[in-house]
Amino acid sequence: MEVRPGYKLTEVGVIPDDWVVAAISQVAPLQRGFDLPARSIKPGPFPIVYSNGSEGFHNVAMVKGPGVATGRSGTLGKLHYIDSDYWPHNTSLWVTRFNENDPKFIYYLYHSLHFERFASGSGVPTLNRNDAHGHQIAVPRDRAEQRAIATALSDVDALLAGLERLIAKKRDLKQAAMQQLLTGQTRLPGFQGEWEVKRLGELGVTYGGLTGKTKADFGSGAARYVTFMNVMANTVIDHSTFEAVRVSLSENQNRVERGDLLFNGSSETPEEVALCALVQRDVHNLYLNSFCFGFRPRADAEVDGLFLTYYIRSSEGREIMKSLAQGSTRYNLSKKALLVAEVRVPTLPEQVAIVGTLSDMATELTALEARRDKTRALKQGMMQELLTGRTRLI
Repeated sequence: MEVRPGYKLTEVGVIPDDWVVAAISQVAPLQRGFDLPARSIKPGPFPIVYSNGSEGFHNVAMVKGPGVATGRSGTLGKLHYIDSDYWPHNTSLWVTRFNENDPKFIYYLYHSLHFERFASGSGVPTLNRNDAHGHQIAVPRDRAEQRAIATALSDVDALLAGLERLIAKKRDLKQAAMQQLLTGQTRLPGFQGEWEVKRLGELGVTYGGLTGKTKADFGSGAARYVTFMNVMANTVIDHSTFEAVRVSLSENQNRVERGDLLFNGSSETPEEVALCALVQRDVHNLYLNSFCFGFRPRADAEVDGLFLTYYIRSSEGREIMKSLAQGSTRYNLSKKALLVAEVRVPTLPEQVAIVGTLSDMATELTALEARRDKTRALKQGMMQELLTGRTRLI
C-alpha cells in the first residue's frame, strides 16, 4: 500500500507521522459515575449528568470541569461535554483524566467512536468501560492541533444550534399564524365578513382504501399506494414514499386523484384521529391503504384543498374531529361521521390568500431545515477528515 509523504501506516490505518496510536485507557480513561438517589438531591449550582445528558442540579460536585461523559446504561454511548464542575451519575461513564489532551477534542474524538457498539448484556445492555478501554485510536501529539480541530467543530456546532433555534422560532410563528388565520381571529388585508359553516358532506364525498388484499399483493406490482404514516405525518402527501401493490384491471378499487384529501380512520389517541394530507400532484395508478379513507371535494365546491387540510390539522379542526371520534382504547372516525362534521370556511379568495401566507412560511421553514441538514452532513464530513488526520489544520 502506497502511503503519501508525511503519513504512516498503523494498526488503525494511515495517520500523520506526528500522530500516535494508543488505547482509550491511555488517552482519556473512563470510570463509572456516582450513585445519587433522587431523595438525596439538594438544590445547587452543579449539573447532574445522566446517560442522556444534564438533568437537574445538586449542591455538590464530584468532578472538576471541563469534563466529558457518556451514557453507560439507558441511553448508551451518547457524549456530553460539561463546562463546569459536575456530578456524573452512575448511569454514565466519565473521563477521569485527559493526560494533557484537550477536553473538547476528546469529546469530539469519543463522539466519533460510537461507544454504543461496546455495549454488552441481553436484558438491559450496558456500556462496559473495560470493553472500550482496549480500543486503539489515533491522536495528534500537538495539543494546539487538537484545539484547532475542536474549535473548527465547535464553530459548526454553534451554527447548528443557531439554526435549531431559528427553526423552533419559525415553527412557533407558523403555529401562531395558523391559529389566528384558520379561525378568523386575524384577517388578512382586504377581507371581511362572516365565515360560513359547512358540513363536509356539502363540500365533497368519501371513498375507501384498498380492500380484499393479502400480504402477497404488497411489495410488488405496477400500482402504488399511500401508506398510513404518509397520511399521518404530512400536510401534503410525500410522493417519494409510495409503495408497490399489485392491483389487477378487474378489481373494483378506488383510485386516488389529485386534489383528494386522505384521512386516517383510527388512532391510539383521539387527538390524532382524522388527520389529513392533500394529494397535490397527478399520480397514475395510485391507491390508498386500507386503514385510511379519501375525501374528494366536489367540482362546484368553493373550497381550497390545502386550506381545508390546514384547517383540519389546526387546533379548531382537531377539536371537531375529537368530538366525533369513538372508542376507548383505540379511537375511530368513520367516513359517514366525517361527512357530518361542520367546518367554518371563508370565501375562496380568502382561503387562497391564507394558504399562500402559510405556504410561504412552510417554504421558509423547509429551506431552513434543509440548510440545517446540509450543515449536519458538513460536520460529519469534517469529523471524518479532521479526526483521522486526512485533513490538517496546522
